Amino acid sequence: MTGSRFVIVGGGAAAASAAAALRRAGYDGAVTVVSAEGMPPYERPPLSKGFLTGACGRAELLLHPPQWYDENGVELVLDTRAESVDVPGHVVRLTGGRRIAYDRLLLATGGTARRLPVPESERVLCLREVGDAEALAGRLAPGDPLVVVGGGFIGCEIAASARELGVDVTMLEAGRVPLQRVLGDQAGSVVAELHRERGVTVRTGETIETIESGADGAVVHTTTGPIECATVVVALGLTPATGLAAGAGIAVDEATGGILVDRFCRTSAPDVYAAGDVAAHEHPAYPRPVRVEHHDHAVRQGAAAARSMLHGDTEPYDDLHWFWSDQYEFSLQQIGRADGCDGSVVRGSLDERCFSVVSLADGRARSVFAFDRATDILGGRRLIASGRQVTATELADTSVSLKKLATAERERT
Repeated sequence: MTGSRFVIVGGGAAAASAAAALRRAGYDGAVTVVSAEGMPPYERPPLSKGFLTGACGRAELLLHPPQWYDENGVELVLDTRAESVDVPGHVVRLTGGRRIAYDRLLLATGGTARRLPVPESERVLCLREVGDAEALAGRLAPGDPLVVVGGGFIGCEIAASARELGVDVTMLEAGRVPLQRVLGDQAGSVVAELHRERGVTVRTGETIETIESGADGAVVHTTTGPIECATVVVALGLTPATGLAAGAGIAVDEATGGILVDRFCRTSAPDVYAAGDVAAHEHPAYPRPVRVEHHDHAVRQGAAAARSMLHGDTEPYDDLHWFWSDQYEFSLQQIGRADGCDGSVVRGSLDERCFSVVSLADGRARSVFAFDRATDILGGRRLIASGRQVTATELADTSVSLKKLATAERERT
């Protein structure tokens, strides 16, 4: 496609993966990557882990070395936002007035951190971009108490990183236990106890009423009383950045808030694709479009979008979604999605903290969450893909691997 131009809007994993996939596939046209951030596309998972503790810096975050873009003929436009898309005219307009004509356009715009409806303050932070992580890292010191609002994966990781640095941490979670939506009450209690053992004050069923902040610190007012601290970090997920798409008349999924795409990453607009955190994509394993905020998914879907931009509807994106989280010395992983499930089974030992939770819908595995039990992730991938109906008794029997369960029915026939 010599003479054509593919434009990618975004500065994260999906954007970097798509640019690389285009060049690997032999595309010899122009590639332009437009990012609102000031550094080349980078990984976000370390922001709540090693970057906070000082184990890695900006250079280690980069998805490609800075010279990669010139060496591969990829134009990198930083500190610049895409303001609008003219779909009929195939033109993207950038801040500063530049207009870029495209033959194919990929929207990998990610999202923004959800915030609480409280006045802005340097004492109330969020964590989405590298600048956010640097601001938070600068406030993590023994003697400066931290309140983490949210007991999801990011909130738990921030709490673990802060405790590693000797910071007093209070975690506030609205649900009954951390990670309740993914794990349920029983397994989520194990995560809560792990953090309590490491010195985190975990307060569940908490609702934030307001936050007062000043030069000397902040006070978080909850339904059970005030908490004084030096810093508050809000870890409540993200809001998909769909403004560019919506402004161009591109369909946005009401349920997930993401840009609606099919299995080939195509939006409702011709020659416009979407991938990563912002995309709500159709998937054969789920009855409704799903939007996934995981690094591995962004990498894989970005590459899938690039293939579709080049070759059309020849290879659908059907990958199962995989996620990992490091908390203290433990490794937590998940394959698939637990939303929409109607039951779950625990494999292994909660007391020994070596277990997995298999979430089911109509007797079929939809998700496997593993707490220091990586083999169940490998087998769980096959079991979910097989679509085989399994019983609670079968799943609870750890003498039979999930890989074996995935093939059991086929072997009997």
